[in-house]
Amino acid sequence: MNLLPSTALEDMDTQHKNRSTRLDDVKSIRHSLQFLVLVALFVTAYFAKELLLPVVLGFLLALTLSPVSRGLYRAGVPHVVSAIMLITATGVLVLAIVAASAGTVAVWSDEIPRMGTEIQEKLRGMSNAVENVRAMTDEVEKMAASEKSAPEVVVKQPTLLDTAFDTVTSFGATFAVAMILALFLLSSGPLFYLKIVQAFPTLTGKKRALSTVYDVEKRVSRYLLTITLINAGLGVAVGIYLTILGLPGGYIFGIAAFLLNFLPYIGGVIGAVLVGAYSIAHFDTLGYALLAPIGYQILTGVEGQFITPWLVGRRLAMNTVAVFLTVVLWGWLWGIPGALVAVPFLVVFKVICENFEPLYTIGNFLSGEDPVVTDEAPEQEEPARA
Repeated sequence: MNLLPSTALEDMDTQHKNRSTRLDDVKSIRHSLQFLVLVALFVTAYFAKELLLPVVLGFLLALTLSPVSRGLYRAGVPHVVSAIMLITATGVLVLAIVAASAGTVAVWSDEIPRMGTEIQEKLRGMSNAVENVRAMTDEVEKMAASEKSAPEVVVKQPTLLDTAFDTVTSFGATFAVAMILALFLLSSGPLFYLKIVQAFPTLTGKKRALSTVYDVEKRVSRYLLTITLINAGLGVAVGIYLTILGLPGGYIFGIAAFLLNFLPYIGGVIGAVLVGAYSIAHFDTLGYALLAPIGYQILTGVEGQFITPWLVGRRLAMNTVAVFLTVVLWGWLWGIPGALVAVPFLVVFKVICENFEPLYTIGNFLSGEDPVVTDEAPEQEEPARA
Protein backbone atom coordinates (compact mmCIF):
# COMPACT_ATOMS: atom_id res chain seq x y z
CA MET A 1 0.00 0.00 0.00
CA ASN A 2 1.40 3.35 -1.03
CA LEU A 3 1.52 5.97 1.65
CA LEU A 4 1.42 9.65 0.91
CA PRO A 5 4.59 11.47 1.78
CA SER A 6 4.52 13.72 4.84
CA THR A 7 4.72 16.86 2.71
CA ALA A 8 1.54 15.88 0.87
CA LEU A 9 -0.25 15.25 4.16
CA GLU A 10 0.91 18.62 5.44
CA ASP A 11 -0.35 20.29 2.25
CA MET A 12 -3.75 18.61 2.61
CA ASP A 13 -3.96 19.66 6.25
CA THR A 14 -3.03 23.23 5.32
CA GLN A 15 -5.65 23.31 2.56
CA HIS A 16 -8.28 22.00 5.00
CA LYS A 17 -7.39 24.69 7.54
CA ASN A 18 -7.47 27.37 4.86
CA ARG A 19 -10.88 26.16 3.68
CA SER A 20 -12.21 26.23 7.26
CA THR A 21 -10.78 29.71 7.73
CA ARG A 22 -12.44 30.93 4.54
CA LEU A 23 -15.78 29.43 5.62
CA ASP A 24 -15.49 31.18 8.99
CA ASP A 25 -14.67 34.43 7.21
CA VAL A 26 -17.69 34.03 4.94
CA LYS A 27 -19.97 33.41 7.93
CA SER A 28 -18.53 36.43 9.73
CA ILE A 29 -19.03 38.61 6.65
CA ARG A 30 -22.59 37.30 6.28
CA HIS A 31 -23.45 38.13 9.90
CA SER A 32 -21.89 41.58 9.52
CA LEU A 33 -23.92 42.23 6.37
CA GLN A 34 -27.12 41.09 8.09
CA PHE A 35 -26.43 43.49 10.95
CA LEU A 36 -25.71 46.35 8.54
CA VAL A 37 -28.93 45.61 6.61
CA LEU A 38 -30.90 45.67 9.87
CA VAL A 39 -29.36 49.01 10.84
CA ALA A 40 -30.05 50.39 7.35
CA LEU A 41 -33.69 49.31 7.60
CA PHE A 42 -34.17 51.14 10.91
CA VAL A 43 -32.39 54.25 9.60
CA THR A 44 -34.60 54.19 6.50
CA ALA A 45 -37.72 53.74 8.64
CA TYR A 46 -36.69 56.70 10.82
CA PHE A 47 -36.13 59.15 7.96
CA ALA A 48 -38.92 57.85 5.68
CA LYS A 49 -41.69 58.02 8.26
CA GLU A 50 -43.99 60.20 6.16
CA LEU A 51 -43.72 57.75 3.26
CA LEU A 52 -43.83 54.43 5.11
CA LEU A 53 -46.45 55.21 7.77
CA PRO A 54 -49.46 55.48 5.43
CA VAL A 55 -48.27 52.38 3.56
CA VAL A 56 -48.07 50.38 6.80
CA LEU A 57 -51.47 51.66 7.95
CA GLY A 58 -52.96 50.77 4.57
CA PHE A 59 -51.67 47.20 4.75
CA LEU A 60 -52.88 46.79 8.34
CA LEU A 61 -56.31 48.14 7.44
CA ALA A 62 -56.50 45.76 4.47
CA LEU A 63 -55.44 42.83 6.67
CA THR A 64 -58.11 43.76 9.20
CA LEU A 65 -60.92 43.98 6.66
CA SER A 66 -59.84 41.14 4.35
CA PRO A 67 -61.80 38.39 6.22
CA VAL A 68 -64.94 40.52 5.95
CA SER A 69 -64.26 41.14 2.26
CA ARG A 70 -63.71 37.42 1.66
CA GLY A 71 -66.96 36.61 3.46
CA LEU A 72 -68.84 39.10 1.28
CA TYR A 73 -67.23 37.55 -1.80
CA ARG A 74 -68.47 34.10 -0.79
CA ALA A 75 -71.93 35.67 -0.45
CA GLY A 76 -71.74 36.86 -4.05
CA VAL A 77 -70.41 40.42 -3.63
CA PRO A 78 -67.46 41.20 -5.95
CA HIS A 79 -64.17 42.25 -4.36
CA VAL A 80 -64.36 45.74 -5.86
CA VAL A 81 -67.84 46.38 -4.50
CA SER A 82 -67.05 45.00 -1.04
CA ALA A 83 -63.84 47.04 -0.91
CA ILE A 84 -65.69 50.26 -1.71
CA MET A 85 -68.36 49.43 0.88
CA LEU A 86 -65.87 48.64 3.64
CA ILE A 87 -63.55 51.59 3.00
CA THR A 88 -66.50 53.99 2.72
CA ALA A 89 -67.96 52.72 5.98
CA THR A 90 -64.59 53.08 7.70
CA GLY A 91 -64.12 56.61 6.42
CA VAL A 92 -67.63 57.65 7.43
CA LEU A 93 -67.11 56.23 10.92
CA VAL A 94 -63.82 58.09 11.38
CA LEU A 95 -65.28 61.35 10.07
CA ALA A 96 -68.31 60.97 12.35
CA ILE A 97 -66.07 60.53 15.39
CA VAL A 98 -63.98 63.56 14.41
CA ALA A 99 -67.07 65.69 13.78
CA ALA A 100 -68.67 64.66 17.07
CA SER A 101 -65.63 65.59 19.11
CA ALA A 102 -64.27 68.58 17.17
CA GLY A 103 -66.54 71.18 18.75
CA THR A 104 -65.92 70.13 22.33
CA VAL A 105 -62.17 69.84 21.79
CA ALA A 106 -62.10 73.35 20.27
CA VAL A 107 -63.89 74.76 23.33
CA TRP A 108 -61.48 72.94 25.65
CA SER A 109 -58.48 74.35 23.77
CA ASP A 110 -59.69 77.86 24.61
CA GLU A 111 -60.16 76.92 28.27
CA ILE A 112 -56.76 75.29 28.76
CA PRO A 113 -55.14 78.36 30.40
CA ARG A 114 -58.05 78.72 32.82
CA MET A 115 -58.04 75.02 33.66
CA GLY A 116 -54.30 75.14 34.25
CA THR A 117 -54.75 77.99 36.73
CA GLU A 118 -57.55 76.15 38.54
CA ILE A 119 -55.48 72.99 38.81
CA GLN A 120 -52.56 74.94 40.26
CA GLU A 121 -54.84 76.59 42.80
CA LYS A 122 -56.37 73.29 43.93
CA LEU A 123 -53.03 71.54 44.15
CA ARG A 124 -51.17 74.45 45.70
CA GLY A 125 -51.05 72.78 49.11
CA MET A 126 -49.50 69.66 47.59
CA SER A 127 -46.81 71.38 45.55
CA ASN A 128 -44.89 73.61 47.96
CA ALA A 129 -41.68 71.69 47.42
CA VAL A 130 -42.06 71.90 43.67
CA GLU A 131 -42.70 75.63 43.89
CA ASN A 132 -39.57 76.15 45.97
CA VAL A 133 -37.45 74.23 43.51
CA ARG A 134 -38.90 76.18 40.62
CA ALA A 135 -38.23 79.47 42.40
CA MET A 136 -34.62 78.48 42.96
CA THR A 137 -34.33 77.50 39.31
CA ASP A 138 -35.72 80.85 38.20
CA GLU A 139 -33.21 82.68 40.39
CA VAL A 140 -30.34 80.70 38.89
CA GLU A 141 -31.58 81.44 35.38
CA LYS A 142 -31.84 85.18 36.17
CA MET A 143 -28.29 85.22 37.52
CA ALA A 144 -27.02 83.43 34.42
CA ALA A 145 -28.97 85.77 32.14
CA SER A 146 -27.54 88.87 33.85
CA GLU A 147 -24.01 87.69 33.08
CA LYS A 148 -24.70 87.37 29.35
CA SER A 149 -23.41 90.22 27.22
CA ALA A 150 -25.04 89.22 23.95
CA PRO A 151 -28.70 90.02 23.43
CA GLU A 152 -31.03 87.08 23.82
CA VAL A 153 -32.98 86.03 20.75
CA VAL A 154 -36.52 84.92 21.53
CA VAL A 155 -38.09 82.51 19.04
CA LYS A 156 -41.84 82.79 18.85
CA GLN A 157 -43.41 79.44 19.55
CA PRO A 158 -46.37 78.25 17.46
CA THR A 159 -49.76 78.61 19.08
CA LEU A 160 -51.87 75.65 20.15
CA LEU A 161 -54.25 76.28 17.26
CA ASP A 162 -51.39 76.20 14.74
CA THR A 163 -50.06 72.95 16.21
CA ALA A 164 -53.50 71.35 16.15
CA PHE A 165 -54.07 72.45 12.53
CA ASP A 166 -50.72 70.98 11.44
CA THR A 167 -51.48 67.73 13.26
CA VAL A 168 -54.94 67.40 11.72
CA THR A 169 -53.58 68.16 8.24
CA SER A 170 -50.80 65.58 8.57
CA PHE A 171 -53.20 62.98 9.95
CA GLY A 172 -55.70 63.65 7.18
CA ALA A 173 -53.09 63.15 4.45
CA THR A 174 -51.76 59.96 6.05
CA PHE A 175 -55.25 58.59 6.57
CA ALA A 176 -56.28 59.36 2.98
CA VAL A 177 -53.26 57.56 1.50
CA ALA A 178 -53.81 54.57 3.80
CA MET A 179 -57.48 54.33 2.83
CA ILE A 180 -56.72 54.46 -0.89
CA LEU A 181 -54.02 51.79 -0.56
CA ALA A 182 -56.35 49.56 1.47
CA LEU A 183 -59.04 50.05 -1.19
CA PHE A 184 -56.68 48.83 -3.92
CA LEU A 185 -55.50 45.86 -1.84
CA LEU A 186 -59.03 44.76 -1.00
CA SER A 187 -60.21 45.26 -4.60
CA SER A 188 -57.46 42.98 -5.92
CA GLY A 189 -58.69 40.02 -3.86
CA PRO A 190 -56.10 37.22 -3.58
CA LEU A 191 -53.94 38.67 -6.39
CA PHE A 192 -51.38 40.16 -3.99
CA TYR A 193 -51.01 36.83 -2.18
CA LEU A 194 -50.57 34.98 -5.47
CA LYS A 195 -47.78 37.34 -6.48
CA ILE A 196 -45.96 36.62 -3.22
CA VAL A 197 -46.31 32.86 -3.73
CA GLN A 198 -45.08 33.08 -7.33
CA ALA A 199 -41.86 34.70 -6.11
CA PHE A 200 -40.73 31.36 -4.59
CA PRO A 201 -39.12 28.90 -7.02
CA THR A 202 -39.89 25.60 -5.25
CA LEU A 203 -43.19 23.91 -4.46
CA THR A 204 -42.26 23.62 -0.79
CA GLY A 205 -41.43 27.30 -0.67
CA LYS A 206 -44.74 28.19 -2.33
CA LYS A 207 -46.68 26.09 0.19
CA ARG A 208 -44.85 27.61 3.11
CA ALA A 209 -45.25 31.15 1.78
CA LEU A 210 -48.99 30.64 1.20
CA SER A 211 -49.55 29.18 4.68
CA THR A 212 -47.49 31.98 6.23
CA VAL A 213 -49.39 34.71 4.38
CA TYR A 214 -52.77 33.34 5.36
CA ASP A 215 -51.61 32.75 8.93
CA VAL A 216 -50.43 36.36 9.15
CA GLU A 217 -53.73 37.62 7.75
CA LYS A 218 -55.77 35.41 10.07
CA ARG A 219 -53.95 36.34 13.25
CA VAL A 220 -53.44 40.04 12.53
CA SER A 221 -57.05 40.52 11.43
CA ARG A 222 -58.30 38.57 14.45
CA TYR A 223 -56.07 40.57 16.77
CA LEU A 224 -56.98 43.97 15.32
CA LEU A 225 -60.70 43.24 15.12
CA THR A 226 -60.77 41.84 18.66
CA ILE A 227 -58.75 44.70 20.10
CA THR A 228 -60.88 47.24 18.25
CA LEU A 229 -64.09 45.77 19.69
CA ILE A 230 -62.57 45.58 23.18
CA ASN A 231 -61.39 49.20 22.99
CA ALA A 232 -64.80 50.28 21.73
CA GLY A 233 -66.42 48.59 24.73
CA LEU A 234 -63.90 50.26 27.03
CA GLY A 235 -64.62 53.64 25.47
CA VAL A 236 -68.36 53.18 25.98
CA ALA A 237 -67.82 52.13 29.62
CA VAL A 238 -65.51 55.09 30.32
CA GLY A 239 -67.92 57.55 28.68
CA ILE A 240 -70.89 56.23 30.67
CA TYR A 241 -68.94 56.26 33.94
CA LEU A 242 -67.70 59.83 33.52
CA THR A 243 -71.16 61.00 32.46
CA ILE A 244 -72.66 59.46 35.61
CA LEU A 245 -70.03 61.32 37.65
CA GLY A 246 -71.21 64.55 36.06
CA LEU A 247 -68.05 65.31 34.06
CA PRO A 248 -68.94 67.43 31.00
CA GLY A 249 -67.95 65.90 27.69
CA GLY A 250 -67.56 62.42 29.13
CA TYR A 251 -68.09 60.88 25.69
CA ILE A 252 -64.98 62.71 24.45
CA PHE A 253 -62.89 60.88 27.05
CA GLY A 254 -64.63 57.69 25.96
CA ILE A 255 -63.37 58.29 22.41
CA ALA A 256 -59.93 59.12 23.83
CA ALA A 257 -59.96 55.88 25.85
CA PHE A 258 -60.83 53.94 22.69
CA LEU A 259 -57.87 55.45 20.81
CA LEU A 260 -55.35 55.48 23.65
CA ASN A 261 -55.96 51.84 24.52
CA PHE A 262 -54.26 50.86 21.27
CA LEU A 263 -51.06 51.97 23.04
CA PRO A 264 -50.10 49.07 25.34
CA TYR A 265 -49.24 50.01 28.93
CA ILE A 266 -48.82 53.77 28.37
CA GLY A 267 -52.22 54.52 26.81
CA GLY A 268 -54.14 53.87 30.02
CA VAL A 269 -51.75 56.04 32.04
CA ILE A 270 -52.05 58.94 29.58
CA GLY A 271 -55.84 58.69 29.60
CA ALA A 272 -56.01 58.61 33.39
CA VAL A 273 -53.78 61.70 33.64
CA LEU A 274 -55.92 63.63 31.14
CA VAL A 275 -59.15 62.64 32.89
CA GLY A 276 -57.67 63.50 36.28
CA ALA A 277 -56.48 66.93 35.16
CA TYR A 278 -59.83 67.85 33.64
CA SER A 279 -61.87 66.53 36.58
CA ILE A 280 -59.71 68.46 39.07
CA ALA A 281 -60.30 71.63 37.07
CA HIS A 282 -64.06 71.01 36.89
CA PHE A 283 -65.12 69.59 40.26
CA ASP A 284 -65.02 71.60 43.46
CA THR A 285 -63.56 68.99 45.82
CA LEU A 286 -60.32 67.15 45.14
CA GLY A 287 -61.61 63.89 46.62
CA TYR A 288 -64.59 63.72 44.28
CA ALA A 289 -62.43 64.75 41.32
CA LEU A 290 -60.09 61.80 41.92
CA LEU A 291 -62.99 59.39 41.41
CA ALA A 292 -62.73 59.99 37.65
CA PRO A 293 -59.10 58.86 37.11
CA ILE A 294 -59.46 56.06 39.68
CA GLY A 295 -62.51 54.68 37.87
CA TYR A 296 -60.69 55.06 34.55
CA GLN A 297 -57.76 53.02 35.87
CA ILE A 298 -60.08 50.35 37.28
CA LEU A 299 -61.86 49.95 33.95
CA THR A 300 -58.61 49.76 31.98
CA GLY A 301 -57.18 47.35 34.55
CA VAL A 302 -60.15 44.99 34.26
CA GLU A 303 -59.90 45.18 30.48
CA GLY A 304 -56.15 44.51 30.41
CA GLN A 305 -56.01 41.77 33.03
CA PHE A 306 -59.19 39.80 32.33
CA ILE A 307 -61.16 40.73 29.22
CA THR A 308 -58.34 41.03 26.66
CA PRO A 309 -56.46 37.83 27.71
CA TRP A 310 -59.74 35.90 27.66
CA LEU A 311 -60.90 37.12 24.26
CA VAL A 312 -57.52 37.25 22.50
CA GLY A 313 -56.52 33.79 23.75
CA ARG A 314 -53.24 32.00 24.20
CA ARG A 315 -52.60 31.70 20.48
CA LEU A 316 -51.97 35.44 20.25
CA ALA A 317 -50.44 35.79 23.71
CA MET A 318 -47.26 37.85 23.55
CA ASN A 319 -44.22 38.20 25.77
CA THR A 320 -44.84 41.36 27.79
CA VAL A 321 -41.16 42.32 27.73
CA ALA A 322 -41.06 41.96 23.94
CA VAL A 323 -44.26 43.99 23.59
CA PHE A 324 -42.94 46.77 25.82
CA LEU A 325 -39.58 46.95 24.02
CA THR A 326 -41.32 46.93 20.63
CA VAL A 327 -43.61 49.78 21.67
CA VAL A 328 -40.63 51.78 22.96
CA LEU A 329 -38.63 51.15 19.77
CA TRP A 330 -41.37 52.10 17.32
CA GLY A 331 -42.46 54.97 19.53
CA TRP A 332 -38.91 56.30 19.30
CA LEU A 333 -38.85 55.81 15.53
CA TRP A 334 -42.30 57.14 14.58
CA GLY A 335 -43.76 58.66 17.74
CA ILE A 336 -47.35 57.86 18.70
CA PRO A 337 -48.23 56.35 15.27
CA GLY A 338 -45.26 54.02 15.64
CA ALA A 339 -46.42 52.92 19.08
CA LEU A 340 -49.88 52.24 17.62
CA VAL A 341 -48.57 49.90 14.91
CA ALA A 342 -45.89 48.28 17.11
CA VAL A 343 -47.97 45.34 18.35
CA PRO A 344 -49.40 44.43 14.90
CA PHE A 345 -45.81 44.53 13.63
CA LEU A 346 -44.82 42.16 16.41
CA VAL A 347 -47.72 39.81 15.63
CA VAL A 348 -46.66 39.63 11.97
CA PHE A 349 -43.03 38.99 12.90
CA LYS A 350 -44.03 36.31 15.42
CA VAL A 351 -46.13 34.45 12.83
CA ILE A 352 -43.24 34.54 10.34
CA CYS A 353 -40.86 33.19 12.98
CA GLU A 354 -43.25 30.35 13.82
CA ASN A 355 -43.45 29.27 10.17
CA PHE A 356 -39.70 29.14 9.48
CA GLU A 357 -37.51 26.71 11.37
CA PRO A 358 -34.36 28.91 11.65
CA LEU A 359 -36.48 31.51 13.49
CA TYR A 360 -38.18 29.11 15.93
CA THR A 361 -36.15 30.38 18.89
CA ILE A 362 -37.18 33.99 18.28
CA GLY A 363 -40.82 32.98 17.84
CA ASN A 364 -40.73 31.04 21.10
CA PHE A 365 -39.28 34.06 22.90
CA LEU A 366 -42.02 36.29 21.55
CA SER A 367 -44.75 33.92 22.76
CA GLY A 368 -46.55 34.33 26.04
CA GLU A 369 -45.96 32.43 29.27
CA ASP A 370 -47.88 29.36 28.07
CA PRO A 371 -47.40 29.13 24.30
CA VAL A 372 -49.26 26.60 22.25
CA VAL A 373 -46.87 23.72 21.64
CA THR A 374 -47.20 21.83 18.41
CA ASP A 375 -45.37 18.82 17.05
CA GLU A 376 -45.66 20.07 13.51
CA ALA A 377 -42.64 21.64 11.89
CA PRO A 378 -42.30 23.28 8.52
CA GLU A 379 -41.16 21.05 5.73
CA GLN A 380 -37.53 21.17 4.72
CA GLU A 381 -36.82 23.10 1.56
CA GLU A 382 -36.60 20.85 -1.49
CA PRO A 383 -34.37 21.87 -4.39
CA ALA A 384 -36.09 22.73 -7.60
CA ARG A 385 -36.21 19.88 -10.07
CA ALA A 386 -35.70 20.24 -13.74
